[in-house]
Amino acid sequence: MVQKLVIYPDDRVNCTSTDVRSFNQTLWDVITDMSDTMKAYDIEAMAAMQIAYPYNIILIKEGDSYQEYINPRIIQNHDTFDSEESSIYYPDVTVTVPRYSKIKLVYEDREGTVHYKDIDDPKLAATLQRKIDYTFGGNLLDRVDKNKRDKIIDAMAGKGLMPLADDVCPTFSNKDYIVSFTDKLLILMGLSLLTPLFHFEKETIETIYSVDKFLFPAIVVLMIAFFFYAQYEAKKYKQCSSCQIGNNIGVIVKRSVAAFAFALGAYFLVNPY
Repeated sequence: MVQKLVIYPDDRVNCTSTDVRSFNQTLWDVITDMSDTMKAYDIEAMAAMQIAYPYNIILIKEGDSYQEYINPRIIQNHDTFDSEESSIYYPDVTVTVPRYSKIKLVYEDREGTVHYKDIDDPKLAATLQRKIDYTFGGNLLDRVDKNKRDKIIDAMAGKGLMPLADDVCPTFSNKDYIVSFTDKLLILMGLSLLTPLFHFEKETIETIYSVDKFLFPAIVVLMIAFFFYAQYEAKKYKQCSSCQIGNNIGVIVKRSVAAFAFALGAYFLVNPY
């Protein structure tokens, strides 16, 4: 059945969607309503919340069929690019926001079977990221600088001309700098474990071990900085991208564990004392 679209200023899209737990006729009816509505309005992609169903379901039109993504989560992402996007929630609004061009997705089908999917198509990757924003209670303008977002809202209310929304959430670039630098330090720690394979002078080994002892706390400090920067962005932007809290925790835990393992290895393999 064709449903009414949720369009601004209807604020129901600000509610976080509930994960699907029962894979039964109720779920299939929701999916049918979504596909019927997409056909009626000629829509290429839709999150269930866009027709006021508070469920974590996304449909993407692929050819003549509709790919179903139930309880989707992004578990890996790579390579950012500027994506020009529009949304049925904000008619006639187009903005440029940063997205990942490559993502790895985990999701379930209508029977509850878990699937993993690598997506290398930037357009599809951006579309899925935009729709996943809706499942977390966000929308397109949540990625835009607050002042610019307010001007766009005012323009839609007839209070001014529509501005170009080019001030966007800087989540990707700034946080990626911290992660990239941390990874380089981890590589150095890993390489230091090869020291026993070479016949270095004791003085050289002492220098390598001293550097190792410096790198471990440096990585801890970087991860602390990453955490507080993520908190800062969460306050500045309502829906901060890649930004899902699970992603941030994963970044911190994975690199902290690696640094500890390398430091422990250096203590036993490189320590000259």
